[in-house]
Amino acid sequence: MHQEYAPRPLRPAFVKTALMVGVLWAIWLADQLFDLHLARFGVLPGDPAGLVGVVTAPFIHGDFAHIFANTLPLFLLGGALLWIYPRAAPWVVVLVVLGSGLGTWLLARPAYHFGASGLTHGLMMFLFVAGILRRDRPSIVVAMLTFFLYGGMIASIFPQEPGISFEMHLFGFVTGFMVALALYPMDPPPPRKRYAWEDEDEDEDGVAGEKGPPP
Repeated sequence: MHQEYAPRPLRPAFVKTALMVGVLWAIWLADQLFDLHLARFGVLPGDPAGLVGVVTAPFIHGDFAHIFANTLPLFLLGGALLWIYPRAAPWVVVLVVLGSGLGTWLLARPAYHFGASGLTHGLMMFLFVAGILRRDRPSIVVAMLTFFLYGGMIASIFPQEPGISFEMHLFGFVTGFMVALALYPMDPPPPRKRYAWEDEDEDEDGVAGEKGPPP
């Protein structure tokens, strides 16, 4: 069913994302203060009990550097997603979380994998691909800024340091690409601006058409 474009305010999108990031920080602080050992709720590949991590892993972080590295990308990419693609946004987040988690559970190294970086990689890829496909000015601008700021994430989908889950990055990246292909039409682009000369050309064409061919 065709959906009409509705203008979207910028501020509420980033306020919602800031709240989500705040929840991640609260969980991390609780883990540090009360020694909760939340890493055990990460994705543990091949272990049926480790499937719970598909849902819980994005909320868990190790040290300060880990959560700090995910904070700004999650805030900026999540805010851009909610602003440009508000209808698709919940589906994008859920599918990227599931895709990155399940891919990691099926094929990753036997260790606990956790953190929101799989989600950030998926959001980056979605915003870039969806913008190229939709091709209106706001989505193209967001796509270009996304690639300019976070295009370096591509390098992190390959094995690097032993303690970094490149698998979650990789499967988040792949899921973001696939979800962009499927869901970018959910949010209609803004109407294209018409210029005065376009209306003038149409008027001239209509007058010429009424005259008919010369005798």
